[in-house]
Amino acid sequence: MAEGQVLPRTRWRRLCTHPRLLAGLLLCALLLLAAAGSLLLPRAATLDVDLARRLQGPGPNHWLGTDALGRDLLPLLLGGARNALGVGLIATGLSLGLGLPLGLLAASQGGWVDRLISRFSDLGQAFPALLLAILMAASLGPGMGVAMGAIGLHGVPACLRLVRAAARVQWQRDYVRAARAFGRPGWQIARVHVLPNIASPLLVLASNQFALALLAEASLAYLGLGTQAPAPSWGRMLAEAQTWLFEAPQLALLPGLCLMLSVLGLQLLADGLRDWLDPRN
Repeated sequence: MAEGQVLPRTRWRRLCTHPRLLAGLLLCALLLLAAAGSLLLPRAATLDVDLARRLQGPGPNHWLGTDALGRDLLPLLLGGARNALGVGLIATGLSLGLGLPLGLLAASQGGWVDRLISRFSDLGQAFPALLLAILMAASLGPGMGVAMGAIGLHGVPACLRLVRAAARVQWQRDYVRAARAFGRPGWQIARVHVLPNIASPLLVLASNQFALALLAEASLAYLGLGTQAPAPSWGRMLAEAQTWLFEAPQLALLPGLCLMLSVLGLQLLADGLRDWLDPRN
C-alpha cells in the first residue's frame, strides 16, 4: 500500500520540474479568470455605445481605452474570453464526442469496419475547415453555432485517428486478451480497460484541439462567419481595428495579445502534459 502511494506523490512532485506545464496552467487560469470576470459585469457594459468618447486612450474611467464606437475595451476583451472559451469547449467536446467512439469502434472491430471508418477520417481531414464553415453559414446563416459546429466537425478525424492508433496498441495487450477470453463484450472492454489506458494522449489531444478551436473561432469571426455582433469576439475586434491601426493601435494589439497568450497557454499545457504523463520521464 505504501509503495502504491509513492507514485502519485512522485508525479505531483515532478510537476514542479516541468516549467512549460506550470506556465500553461498559469495562462489557462488567466483565461478562465477573464471569462469568469465577464460574468460579473452587466451585459450593457459591452453594448454601451457613446460616440463622444470614441478612440480614447487608457484612463481612470476606461482602463484600456475605448473602441471606435465608444465602448469600453475591458468588458469587450473579457466577453471575448468568455465566448472563445465557450466555443472552444463545445467544439472540443464535439470532436471528442464523435471521434472517441468511432476510434474505439475501429480499433475493436477491425476488418471492413476499420477500413470504412479510416476512409471517413481521410475524407474529413482532406476537407478544409474554412470551406466547411462557409457551406454551413450559407445554409444555416453565420453565427457562433456555425463556428462551433464547423470547428468541432473538422476536429473529429484527428481525434478519431489518435484514438484508433492508441486503442489498437491496447487491444494487443495481455489484459485485453484475458478479458476477451472470459467472454466480455467488446464495448465493455473498450470502456473499462482500453479507455482509461489512453486517457493521457486524449488529454494532450484535447489541449491541442482547444488551442486550434480558439484560433479557428477568431478566424471565422474575423471573416464574419463566426460570432456576430453585438456579442464580443476577439476575431471581430481585430477585423474592426483594421481601419484604426495607426490612430488607435491598441484596438488590434489587445485582442491579438489575448488570443496569442491563450493559444500559447494551451500549447504549453499540451506539451507539459505530454512530458508529465510520460512514464519514461
